[in-house]
Amino acid sequence: MPELEIKGKKLKLNDDGFLENPEVWDIEIAEELARLGEGVQQMTEEHWRIVNYIRSYYLQKGQAPMIRKMVNETGINLKHIYELFPSGPAKGACKVAGLPKPDGCV
Repeated sequence: MPELEIKGKKLKLNDDGFLENPEVWDIEIAEELARLGEGVQQMTEEHWRIVNYIRSYYLQKGQAPMIRKMVNETGINLKHIYELFPSGPAKGACKVAGLPKPDGCV
């Protein structure tokens, strides 16, 4: 199982790079996961809108939101989400948000 160290914190990742313990997630971890996994050097307001929406939805419902719901509720179209998170909303954005790998994510 891979590990990632961020500012002295050792984080366990699964083989796909998702946090094993989503409860350890914080902003610094999100920024590092975005940089390493998505090539995002600077998280913008739109990045955070997606990440915060996904994380909030997960904490309330115990699962990642459907992509259509994310698009409708954030106001960011799917094409732009892929520009923000090149590996996609399910893999990239959920990973940066500290969620476990969503069901159906390949």
